Amino acid sequence: MPAHSSKNPQQLLLWMTFVMSMVFAVWQALLNNFVIEKAAFSGAEIGMLQSLREVPGFLAFTAIFVLLLIREQSFALISLAVLSIGIAITGFFPSVLGLYLTTVLMSIGFHYFETINQSLTLQWVDKQDTAGFLGKALAWRSAAALMGYGSIWLVMSWMKLDYVWMYGIIGTLGLIAVLIMAYYYPRFEIAEPQHKKLIFRKRYWLYYALTFLSGARRQIFMVFAGFMMVEKFGYSVSEITALFLINYVVNLFFAPAIGRFIGRIGERNALVIEYVGLIIVFASYAFVEHAQVAAALYVIDHLLFAMAIAMKTYFQKIADPKDIAASMSVSFTINHIAAVIIPALLGILWLSSPQWVFMIGVLFALCSLILSLNIPSMPQPGNETNWGKSTKINDDTI
Repeated sequence: MPAHSSKNPQQLLLWMTFVMSMVFAVWQALLNNFVIEKAAFSGAEIGMLQSLREVPGFLAFTAIFVLLLIREQSFALISLAVLSIGIAITGFFPSVLGLYLTTVLMSIGFHYFETINQSLTLQWVDKQDTAGFLGKALAWRSAAALMGYGSIWLVMSWMKLDYVWMYGIIGTLGLIAVLIMAYYYPRFEIAEPQHKKLIFRKRYWLYYALTFLSGARRQIFMVFAGFMMVEKFGYSVSEITALFLINYVVNLFFAPAIGRFIGRIGERNALVIEYVGLIIVFASYAFVEHAQVAAALYVIDHLLFAMAIAMKTYFQKIADPKDIAASMSVSFTINHIAAVIIPALLGILWLSSPQWVFMIGVLFALCSLILSLNIPSMPQPGNETNWGKSTKINDDTI
């Protein structure tokens, strides 16, 4: 909980993050079992579903045009409501087409919310506090996910209700929470008026490249690591939920410390640690034969992704404050270029060689490691990279 109870923008950010994480964690935890049990999905169908889920992320750049009509704070709450509605109705459509459609609806809310949430965070939180705040936000995400998983146990294991009830209850709770936040919190002002156009600056190229590779790696983890647990090792809903619980308990305790750690060691060192760890984890995924080892790798993998806080703080340090909203929209689209393509393509590859799916993850992590060495020890406008000449401050290409 925040240290004080006054109505402030940081508190709103944390509560919106809490609601998003709670409803999305339930959707994610149930997904693999739901699609296999109710719609007979194989690797090809789950890959296609995940590619469709990422299409709204690819279109996140359109958020800047929506901001011509409504404020960022209102946009974030509306997006959170759409996410909750999409999840609430998921259980009513247990077919391939139905799952594709409800997933896209849910995803529109999720990706617009994440885009605007990142933008508001970088605008409402001071640079020196951002790494620590993002670590705290990760802990809130973990606490919310734990509540979501507890609700899965309560509704599905104790009350013996079906998927349709679980999705409906958690989605409705999310929607109610959004309405309460919309009523309770005032409109908070933005310190710097934001550009309402697409902005793509040459001097941000390293951030864009790291963002692209992050999207590619994230898909392999989110889609295929969890799917492997069910398909290869036969994990049940309760076992998957237990694994997720362990994941989030670890993050609940360690994420704030990771945020402070990044603030001390700097962005470059933090990202080097993350990418070296991911190379080892993905290579291990490729050949794992024991369910317990796979579960340990999954927890380590999830913890390493907390280090990605460093990408956001790196951008905040080099960015023109007026660029943040537009840049978050563009970067989310860049993050999802690979995300739209990779799940479907690797879903087909999965049918013949799951090992190669994870070895491709090793390649992405290696490329990220090389690029991360280009981050200066003290990034700032005009000092964005170690290698190559920095470009002038105002260099719009769009």
